[in-house]
Amino acid sequence: MANSATAKKMEQPGAPFARRYGLAFVSVTGALLLELLFHHFNLPHPFAAFALSAIAITFWYAGTKPGIVAVLLSSLIRGFIFEAETSSSSRALYNLVFLLFAILMIWIRRSRDALEVEVGDRTAKLTAANEDLHRRKEQLYGLFDLSPDAVILTDEDFHVLRVNEEFTQLFGYTAEEVAGKWLPDLIVPEELRVEAVQNQDALISGKRVELEAIRQRKDGVRFDVSVVAKGISLGSEQISIFLIYRDISERKKAERKLRRSEANLLESQRLVHMCSWAYDLSSGMVTFSPEAKRIYDIKSDQDICAADFFLDGFHPEDRPVQEETVRRALLDKTGYEASFRFVLPDGSIKHIYSVAHPVLNQSGELVEYFGIGMDVTEQWKARAELEKAFEEIKRRTEALQRSEAYLAEAQKLTHTGSWVVRIPQMENVYWSKEMYRIFGLDPDSTPPTEIGRRLYPEDAPYFKDAIEHAIRDRTDFEADYRILLPNGAVKYIHAVGYPVVNASGDVIELVGTLMDVTQQHEARAALQAAFEQIKAEQTELRRMTDAVASYIYVLRPDGTALYANQTVLDYTGLTLEDVQREDQRARVFHPEDLERLREERQEAFARGKPFELEQRALGKDGNYRWFLVRFNPLRDDHGNIIRWYATGTDIEDRKRAEERMRNENLALREQIDSAFMFEEIVGASPALQSVLSSIVKVAPTDSTVLITGETGTGKELIARAIHKHSQRSGQAFISVNCASIPSSLIASELFGHEKGAFTGAVQRRQGRFELAHSGTIFLDEIGELPAETQIALLRVLQERQFERVGGNRIIPTDVRVIAATNRDLTAAIAAGTFRADLFYRLNVFPIEMPPLRKRKEDIPILVEYFVKRYAEKTGKQICKIDSNTLELCQSYAWPGNIRELQNIVERSVILCGGDTLWIEKAWLASAQPPRQELV
Repeated sequence: MANSATAKKMEQPGAPFARRYGLAFVSVTGALLLELLFHHFNLPHPFAAFALSAIAITFWYAGTKPGIVAVLLSSLIRGFIFEAETSSSSRALYNLVFLLFAILMIWIRRSRDALEVEVGDRTAKLTAANEDLHRRKEQLYGLFDLSPDAVILTDEDFHVLRVNEEFTQLFGYTAEEVAGKWLPDLIVPEELRVEAVQNQDALISGKRVELEAIRQRKDGVRFDVSVVAKGISLGSEQISIFLIYRDISERKKAERKLRRSEANLLESQRLVHMCSWAYDLSSGMVTFSPEAKRIYDIKSDQDICAADFFLDGFHPEDRPVQEETVRRALLDKTGYEASFRFVLPDGSIKHIYSVAHPVLNQSGELVEYFGIGMDVTEQWKARAELEKAFEEIKRRTEALQRSEAYLAEAQKLTHTGSWVVRIPQMENVYWSKEMYRIFGLDPDSTPPTEIGRRLYPEDAPYFKDAIEHAIRDRTDFEADYRILLPNGAVKYIHAVGYPVVNASGDVIELVGTLMDVTQQHEARAALQAAFEQIKAEQTELRRMTDAVASYIYVLRPDGTALYANQTVLDYTGLTLEDVQREDQRARVFHPEDLERLREERQEAFARGKPFELEQRALGKDGNYRWFLVRFNPLRDDHGNIIRWYATGTDIEDRKRAEERMRNENLALREQIDSAFMFEEIVGASPALQSVLSSIVKVAPTDSTVLITGETGTGKELIARAIHKHSQRSGQAFISVNCASIPSSLIASELFGHEKGAFTGAVQRRQGRFELAHSGTIFLDEIGELPAETQIALLRVLQERQFERVGGNRIIPTDVRVIAATNRDLTAAIAAGTFRADLFYRLNVFPIEMPPLRKRKEDIPILVEYFVKRYAEKTGKQICKIDSNTLELCQSYAWPGNIRELQNIVERSVILCGGDTLWIEKAWLASAQPPRQELV
């Protein structure tokens, strides 16, 4: 800042001309003196550096023109005093440096001047803004005292900055009490504070918020207020919130009272099925209350509709009368009453009673009708029902007279009599005719005054106690007793009675019936004897079932257990009560069988036919055993199932035998699968079995496989086996020998080419990757790929896409890659002929094929396999193989592996003249090339 002030002072218009240009001479002279001083003391004396510093000082403090003078002086001094003997080119170079530095300083000087002008402008604007803000603050604070409502100014976190006098009158707090306090703590009820600050973000952003809420005064009294709030800026990025509160308690009370009145009116109309309406004659529209929608089944959400809706709804028989009534009322400007039927949209009919009053304007003209409509359908129905009830009473009176005759006949048939006894006299007021017949008396006589003498002596005290208890406690009673007839016979009686109480609560009568149950008693005795006999037979049957070694259950028709014999109880360790519990099946059946057994039992019980289930049951020793349970239904005479009988047979040994057989079948199936899943790969040596195991594991996946091994070991067979047992087995298997294709054509062979891509490309051709789409591609001799093709293949493996040779369209591919090589790829990577990143992409799942010399135990099998194949081709019958030949084959190293063995056997079959195969020792290579084992 000091440097800037100095520069401004130097460039002021009043500054002396000599001071500005003198600075140029002084700064350059200072640089010259420093150069002479360094030269005197034999120090390094770079005059150019001193001169550039002097130039910079002059430009910064004196301006552009003095700076140019400093550049010229420095150039002259350097050229003619210190470096007079330098070449002209060096001198020109130094002058160029001074010139460029001068241009740079001119640009810096002008940039600084422009920046100072901009700073000055912004300072002036800021000063004006501050003055305007100060003026607005004074206006805002002036409004506080003028506002008739409570006004509060807070910061953005609702801490109070200022309040007016109305705030003190409304809430009871002084300005000193609320200064700096959090506003919600002062005036917002505690349960509403979270809601009160929800609009903070909107206020800070400058939005206006209006709401009605509940607030509380200093004394805790709550009241309704309206709130208007808005965030305002008071400068320096300070956001304040301006809030205006107005007491609306009286308005709220009036609104609540009005709403209650409206609600009461609507509820009253709903209860009495009455609606109010107003008909505007000028518009022809009818406005109605909500109950009208329910009465007239109006579906619209509006509370207004055309008058034609009601006219069209009149019942055809009532419409002419109603139209005439309305016409006369309009003509006479009078009110009217009407009762009519209204047809609802669904075709049902309602009865309506309507009253209308006219509304006249100041000129006496009719402008509106106001009235009510009442749904009196229920009253009409009640009247119709009442008329029907009178008819029903008349009909039932006649029926009652008939019923009395029927009752007398029914009492006679059921040996039941009715009676009435007056209390406390114990006088028989009424006896039905059947009562006389039961007691063996004359039906035309009066009721006897005393029947106690007819009671059986042993039953008399019991009957007397029952009567006294009913009178005392005013309760109904039942009694069974015996009576003695005049002829000495005994009858069994069942009596039922109830007390009749007067207004004072005293029992005045006993009313009841009496039934001769002698025949029922005799039948019950006979039935009891039969039950005792059945019970004895059941006990004997249970003894028999308990003695049976089978497991026996008796079930109800719904399948719940009713009985289990002792064999079941001994096995499960349960009691008969345990068996009858609802959770018995869950306690005994194996958890894995519960759901299956529940479904199968329900279906079988629903069919109602015999069935059987296999299930595991828990024994008291804690072990589960298998049982075969057969269910058979027992039906009554009507064919309804009344019981299920279930017998169980222990089949644990059979199930174990089945399990063993199943396991043996699985093992046999696995052996068959392992023997035939690789029918083209012959051998059983451990080395080969390890390869086959790897095939089984990797085949179902889509992983890339790298097969390594010497020439002739059968790498392509392994690749085909992987494809055959993969999920892509139904798609193409494309084999490519990378060594057999010229390096110039390998890319075209793999990825295809477009027409005209190279000489001879007369048409588009699909590559092997396109042909193998959704299938498998086998890249044999992958180690022979040229470097540029390795890059293209790497892209396919990484991105699953490629481009044809000569094309620019990206082609996606879904193909599994299996590669094979007889080379040591690790050595090729070290030699730089094979890419390491491609190797790692290919070597996801490596499989190494063992050479034939490491699987000598497979040689006899291979010889037999090839002999059989070629003998069938040539039509020869070769039954055996010379023993010396097998020994020779097993001792030979087979540098050509299986391919060499195959060729030797084919030659032997061709030359064989009998039924014995032999191989000449001379056919086998005497000198074997050294082998390099693959890593």
